[in-house]
Amino acid sequence: FYTQLIDIEKEVVYYTKHFRDKVVYCNCDDPEYSNFWKFFYEHFEELGLKGLNATYFGEDARFYNYDGKEITITQLKENGDFRSNECIQVLKQSDIVVTNPPFSLFRVFLAWIVEAKKQFIIIGNINCVTYKEVFPLIQNNSVWMGCTIHSGDREFEVPEGYPLKAAGWRIDENGKKYIRVKGVRWYTNIDHGRRH
Repeated sequence: FYTQLIDIEKEVVYYTKHFRDKVVYCNCDDPEYSNFWKFFYEHFEELGLKGLNATYFGEDARFYNYDGKEITITQLKENGDFRSNECIQVLKQSDIVVTNPPFSLFRVFLAWIVEAKKQFIIIGNINCVTYKEVFPLIQNNSVWMGCTIHSGDREFEVPEGYPLKAAGWRIDENGKKYIRVKGVRWYTNIDHGRRH
């Protein structure tokens, strides 16, 4: 499920000062499809980024790095899973993780970032707050909600061959498919001021 660019733009505007001289890692994002990569690539200089990294899961998994001048692409030896050794090495070189992780692996993903002591802005289901691994993080102010999604009802673009079996879906004038997902929220550990 691909997060729409407008949803990313609306959220990230609250954190712009935190990106200066930082390396952003979009670790569930194939740059060919990812609006996270697109956003940070297009706003690289404006945000004052030091670097932009992306990896994704798949048979043809690759590592993308942008330093503000050129993009280098490296074929990964492993499958691009965020838990793989290669991706852990990229995480160590990065400062902020911004992505839409697989909802089914949200607990594992969040634990992985928290253990690495990285800043993050990620999307997850509102039910995540009830997980025994997540609620204590919210309770002790290690994680909180983002700024912009309050209704929790968002559209995500899906691949052409994806079956449209959801209650809410549409096909736009260009033939792109979208599925509406309920109960979506941003989760972060970067102070945006509005949580106070």
